[in-house]
Amino acid sequence: MVPTTRTARLTAGLLAGGIALAPLAGCSFTSDNFSCTTSSCTVSLDGQGSEVEVLGTTVTLGGVQDGRATISVGGASVSCGEGESVAAGPLALECTSVSGDSVELRATLN
Repeated sequence: MVPTTRTARLTAGLLAGGIALAPLAGCSFTSDNFSCTTSSCTVSLDGQGSEVEVLGTTVTLGGVQDGRATISVGGASVSCGEGESVAAGPLALECTSVSGDSVELRATLN
């Protein structure tokens, strides 16, 4: 059995590789926790330590407390609540949903 984190990384890596071709093909990509178009990606992270590679950068959920998600992006730590946007390394993140121990993010390149 392949660990969930590795599966997400492999899936995201494959999808991120396809992003370079997306402008040529006019495609979008979707998996269970990851969806990309030519200009942005939507990612769902569920549980502390869950991670995915988005647009060439590793994004890790540190945890959720009091409606705020702590997210590590390429080694830098940021925090956001639902509806907030933050800049984190090469990415601009919008926390579109924060609940329980999960967060949904919309990521674009800065």
